[in-house]
Amino acid sequence: MERPGRAPGWLRPTPATPLTGAERFDGVDATVADFWRWAFSDLRENTTRGILAEFLVARAVGAAATLRKSWDNFDVLTPSGVRVEVKSSGYLQSWPQAQVSRIGFGKLAGLSWDENTGAFGEQREVRADVFVFAVQTCTDHAAYDALDVAQWEFYVVPAAAIRGAGYRSASVGFVREHANAGPIGFGELAAAIEDAGATRAPSANDDR
Repeated sequence: MERPGRAPGWLRPTPATPLTGAERFDGVDATVADFWRWAFSDLRENTTRGILAEFLVARAVGAAATLRKSWDNFDVLTPSGVRVEVKSSGYLQSWPQAQVSRIGFGKLAGLSWDENTGAFGEQREVRADVFVFAVQTCTDHAAYDALDVAQWEFYVVPAAAIRGAGYRSASVGFVREHANAGPIGFGELAAAIEDAGATRAPSANDDR
């Protein structure tokens, strides 16, 4: 059945399925786990660290069973229908530094994309109900542990605050000023996200 607004003949992908890592390539002596190990072992790398932050938020709210869509308009959808955008930053990088990095967050707004029509919106907008700003706090490479969630702190900000400021990027000072909760730990995330999303406007995602 064609979805409303979708032109006939579109090339529709089959749904992604979870991989175990044991799957083998055809024609190459390697497994999916070998690929993951090669590509994603350095969890300090900026892009990978951002995906890790999204994973932590998804786990916190009980949404990790739904596979990540890199092209979606927001990062995590909670079981109650709150759309969450996750932004991450950290003091240490995977390359040599003269000093620790300044904490900041970008791309707070973007062009919405309609998967039914393949069309982008005409104006940048905030596309979530709640923002989670995740900071990897370690400042000593010898102590950096990418698998220790205690090294992260989180700030939960209602999207209305981002929308009202009209910024495309934000400093940690702005985030601290407008956060409903933060800095908080991993265990407090789910409740803080639900609290911040309680006044959101109803959206089509509520019917998912």
